[in-house]
Amino acid sequence: MSTLLAFPGQGAQQTNMLHDLPDHHRVRACLEEASEVLGRSVLELDTADALASTRAVQLCLLVAGVASARLLLDDAPAPDYVAGLSIGAYPAAVVSGALDFADALRLVALRGELMQAAYPQGYGMTAIVGLALGKVEQWLAEADGPVYLANINGENQLVIAGRNDAMARLAKRAKAEGAALAKPLAVSVPSHCALLAEPAARLAQAFAEVSVQAPRIRYLSGTTARPIVQPEKLRDDLAFNMCRLVDWRALARTAYERGVRLQIEMPPGGVLTGLGRHAFPEGTLIAFQGARLDTLHALMQEEARRPQ
Repeated sequence: MSTLLAFPGQGAQQTNMLHDLPDHHRVRACLEEASEVLGRSVLELDTADALASTRAVQLCLLVAGVASARLLLDDAPAPDYVAGLSIGAYPAAVVSGALDFADALRLVALRGELMQAAYPQGYGMTAIVGLALGKVEQWLAEADGPVYLANINGENQLVIAGRNDAMARLAKRAKAEGAALAKPLAVSVPSHCALLAEPAARLAQAFAEVSVQAPRIRYLSGTTARPIVQPEKLRDDLAFNMCRLVDWRALARTAYERGVRLQIEMPPGGVLTGLGRHAFPEGTLIAFQGARLDTLHALMQEEARRPQ
């Protein structure tokens, strides 16, 4: 059987998420490397005020994911797969060996700046829970403003993106039709839709100057739910994932079909742990945050011993 390391996306951020990482030399080295590349202490980015910035959020998620994975894998067998939701694809690519951490830091800083500059206000994302995909897609086709399907996160768990007033009207309709939840997310840009096509193209230009290798650990795409092994396809996946729909439901199903029976979610939080439960009728899903490191090591070692 197999193990998957899963990296969360924007919306999972927490105040002090970097300060709360384990005090270990692997983590400290990662924080120091990030600070050197960025030219300032990365620990200044996870305050409540700083996390109002898309750039800061995305950098913190990258650093938290890479630091935690390096600590985890210091004394554990390598996972069989890595995957990330949205910005989580970047720490996944770093951990897979496909992308250098320093390059990832510079690219993510630019990614956040481009997204923030494109839509500084009036746009965002809204979660809708408890309604069928077909119904929401019909409403989106009838919407009287720019609003798109952005994420298929799980069974009846969807995210839309677009202009705030258009999303508010659709959310009101969803509540009237029995949605269990229709709530704006802590994301100030309209990710994973055509509105970010131009910033994605500009990011792709920066990616052209960066070395991308074939991943040593199998990388599952959050947009196609399939493995990517060719460097050029991985480069495209990372550069353009900001403007492409995320289908985490399909990714979780693919992972299970490929034999994954242990999913460990990197910090912060446990959003992906909850989302994956429907796709994993057997196996273990656990979040790094709040778990004992020796417990995670034991789970990975046990999984590595299971017959494929």
